[in-house]
Amino acid sequence: MALPPPDPEFVLRGTSAAVHTLQFSCGGQEPDFPILFSGSENGFVHVWNLKTRRVITALDGHGRKSVYWVETMDAKDRLLSQGRDQRICLWDLAEGRTSVTDSIFTENVGFCRCSLLKVAQGRWLMAMAAKSLEEVQVLELPSKTSVCTLKPEVGAKLGMPMCLKLWQLDSGSQPWLLAGYEDGSVILWNLSMGKALSQLVCHQEPVMSLDFDSEKAKGISGSSEKVLSIWSLNEQQNLQVHKIHKLVNSGISDITIRSDKKILATAGWDHRIRIFGWKKMKPLAVLDYHTATVHCVSFSDHRNPSERVLAAGSKDHRISIWSIYTET
Repeated sequence: MALPPPDPEFVLRGTSAAVHTLQFSCGGQEPDFPILFSGSENGFVHVWNLKTRRVITALDGHGRKSVYWVETMDAKDRLLSQGRDQRICLWDLAEGRTSVTDSIFTENVGFCRCSLLKVAQGRWLMAMAAKSLEEVQVLELPSKTSVCTLKPEVGAKLGMPMCLKLWQLDSGSQPWLLAGYEDGSVILWNLSMGKALSQLVCHQEPVMSLDFDSEKAKGISGSSEKVLSIWSLNEQQNLQVHKIHKLVNSGISDITIRSDKKILATAGWDHRIRIFGWKKMKPLAVLDYHTATVHCVSFSDHRNPSERVLAAGSKDHRISIWSIYTET
């Protein structure tokens, strides 16, 4: 008989609003404590101490407009956050500071999360939806220099970019961008040439979320439909549909593949978190705790694999933390 799904290890409450994004920072040296950043609909970024399970501080930099992306730059004291106020804020949290040190005005009214990629020591690329409806802009940080603006061909009718994923095979190799669009397409962009190399229609509806495993050259995307689309990149850099996985209920807000590439998690509109084996898309668990849409899922980056957990943030104002299929 199948084992019943587990309960969360613990639950974080106190955001007083829907939780839209999560980012762990647990890889520090002792006596550092593991941290979870959460961005919520009321415009706050909460910084949680995962040992005490309490909020250390609440960062207020987005004029009470929903925060839907947070990401650390190397250390836990350098944080980026993106909000519906069309701003991306860079925070300095060292020595207890809570100050915004820089910000970027995006001029984009959508809710496409940025994507960040470290390309060298002290150098990052950040992709974001641009001012013009269908375009994506790539900046270099911390200089904020524009690297390229990715424009679809005239008459492509892709609609807005909905989700972005910067990646490279290994450090020093050239960076690429995968972008999911409103028309259901996923496009592979070559940043150095500034052009689209391959386009694949993965969904009938807008692509809500995607993730990519560069080692296996295989990715996954979800939309408002009852399917997950698994696709791959061949040696000619062409995207191909690999497999379609049917779901019981429609609507995927977020997808993330764990760093060991063994399992992935999805955040569902049906209030549930689903865990799959990445190799064959074998369903492993349905985590049923939340009472409203799950907006985001994130795996922790603890140095010790046995300590790693999964966090899920929901419209019900709660963040559930799960200890599941620990990496071995």
